[in-house]
Amino acid sequence: MNRPSVALTRLAAVGLLIGLAAAGCASASVSTSPTSSAQSSQSASATSTPLDSAAPSPTVGTSPTASLAGPLNGVAGANNAPASGPASVNLGTAGNYVLLSKAGISTTGATNVTGDIAVSPIAATAVTGFGLVQDSSRTFSRSSLVTGQVYASNYAVPTPSKLTVAVKDMETAYTNAAGRPASVTGLGAGNIGGLTLAPGTYKWGTGVNIPKNVTLSGGKNAVWIFQIAGTLTVSSATKVILAGGAQAKNIFWQVAGTTTLGTSSTFNGNILDKKNIALQTGAVLNGRALAQTAITLQANRVQ
Repeated sequence: MNRPSVALTRLAAVGLLIGLAAAGCASASVSTSPTSSAQSSQSASATSTPLDSAAPSPTVGTSPTASLAGPLNGVAGANNAPASGPASVNLGTAGNYVLLSKAGISTTGATNVTGDIAVSPIAATAVTGFGLVQDSSRTFSRSSLVTGQVYASNYAVPTPSKLTVAVKDMETAYTNAAGRPASVTGLGAGNIGGLTLAPGTYKWGTGVNIPKNVTLSGGKNAVWIFQIAGTLTVSSATKVILAGGAQAKNIFWQVAGTTTLGTSSTFNGNILDKKNIALQTGAVLNGRALAQTAITLQANRVQ
């Protein structure tokens, strides 16, 4: 074999070896690529899937301080009310009495009242069941059922004039509460049992029934105003519960019809009633009963 032939043969061999080596590298690349590609695809999916990246759904209307979107438990409420609800109702000098009536106050049984009570323009003879003992000043009486004093329009001065102002203040407060713009209208068609209510002004063109516990949840300065065109009826053993620091003195029930607190019920707030307020046996009132007619008690606690 001559020299040119040998050189060509060697070159061909080298070319073959280079070709085989290149083919081997290509094969290795193909075999490892799927694994690497799969890992990269999974990582990208984990960061972009909506199930992983979406924010948790908010729980609407379960926080007592949640911008007061309304009463809690998802009930539509005072959408535009501030966290403390409406401005308080000024009771004036009517706020000096836990019971104030224009037509009389009567009780049976072991009633216990903490605070002063009064009647005007009717005389002291309309305060029955209390065993009144008039003070030597003749400006007030005392009763074993009342931790406080009992006033009537026929007592000595300055009692009559003070009571005239107190009754006028009671009527003014009633009108003020009734005239507030409502943030919620017709809630529950008048049945608010079982609800938790945020501060606000609630209005009904009907009566309101509370057949089971209702909760008023808000801070210590929060205010509730309830405008009721009909009657207010609280079932036996039912409670108006305060939560989150809410105070009875900041709750106002303006009632055009009669108010009835059922047997052994517990009620919180100031009742401003155009007519009669009746507490049935064992009912507890934390607040005030201010009636433009009569108040009847049956072994109750008022404080």
